[in-house]
Amino acid sequence: MYPSRSALVNPTGRKRDTIFNAGIEYGIMGAVMKTARKITVEIPRELLQKAQQASGTGITQTIRTGLQLVAASYTYARLRQLRGKVRFSRTLAELKADR
Repeated sequence: MYPSRSALVNPTGRKRDTIFNAGIEYGIMGAVMKTARKITVEIPRELLQKAQQASGTGITQTIRTGLQLVAASYTYARLRQLRGKVRFSRTLAELKADR
């Protein structure tokens, strides 16, 4: 038997007419699509192999780690520019005594 028309309507009143809608409703596709981007990049095979060997992880995690390191290096460069320009209200001796 075919399902009744009421079975094809979700609680919001919209018609469920595709499998794609079911995936979004249950968070299978929607959550990933909002938080990540799928990209295609060309990477020399040897570079990828060396990076994977160094990280000990798969391709995706290796790429993510590499991107995190690039982002962190920018922050570290900005911090290095502040070297000697920041005055602290406490001395080194006070900080050591506070341990």
